[in-house]
Amino acid sequence: MDEKGKLLPDGMRLTRFGKSLRASSLDELPELFNILKGDMSIIGPRPLLLKDMMFMTQNQRKRHTVRPGLTGLAQVNGRNAITWEMKLDLDLQYIQNISFLTDMRLLFITIGKVFNREGVSEEGMETAQDFGDYLLHSNKVNLTTYNALNRKAEKIINEETQQ
Repeated sequence: MDEKGKLLPDGMRLTRFGKSLRASSLDELPELFNILKGDMSIIGPRPLLLKDMMFMTQNQRKRHTVRPGLTGLAQVNGRNAITWEMKLDLDLQYIQNISFLTDMRLLFITIGKVFNREGVSEEGMETAQDFGDYLLHSNKVNLTTYNALNRKAEKIINEETQQ
C-alpha cells in the first residue's frame, strides 16, 4: 500500500514468486483451512470484501445467501478476465441452480483450468480490481458515491474491530 493506504499496482507490489504463485492458484491453498473449519465450501461464490458489498444491488447481494466457495461458476467462466457484472450474474445463476452434479462438474472443470492456467487473470493484472474501483474506473459510479460508500464500509469495519 502507498502512504495514503491505497493498493499499489500489481507490478509494484508483487514479486516474481508472488506472480507465479497467483498464476498457479497455489495462493488459494490456505482457504482449505476455511473449508475444513466449515466457513467455506469447495464450490460457491467467491468471498468478497465488505466494501464490495456496499456497491452491490439488492439482487446482487443474494449471492451471500450461500456459503462462499473456493471455486464456482464465475471462476470456471473467466475468473478475473470477465467483468464484475458477469461474475455477479454467474454467482446468482449458480445459487438458483445448486445441485450436487453441478458442483461435481464445476470441481472437475476447475481442476482442468488450474492445470492449464486458463482464464486466471485480467489482462495486465495478476489480481482483480475491487468491485467499487471497477465501477469508478468504468464510470458506473461517480467519485462522490464511491467515496461515500467506501467511508460507510470503513465505518462498519471499524465498529466490528472494536467489538
